Amino acid sequence: MMPKASRKGARLVALFLFGCLLFNFPFLTLFNVRGTLLGVPVIYAYLFVAWVLLVALVWAIVERSD
Repeated sequence: MMPKASRKGARLVALFLFGCLLFNFPFLTLFNVRGTLLGVPVIYAYLFVAWVLLVALVWAIVERSD
């Protein structure tokens, strides 16, 4: 079984790769459309929500006591 620090590190690396995917070409083009969401352009809303999601997941991983 992996030590706690190693599992946490692996989760953070996986989250980094997930973040790279979220902020890269395929997903950004999906949300680069004309239109707004509550008065905010869709691409900006997507970027903000994705960023908040990543921050929350990092917090959950770091603060989790296994």
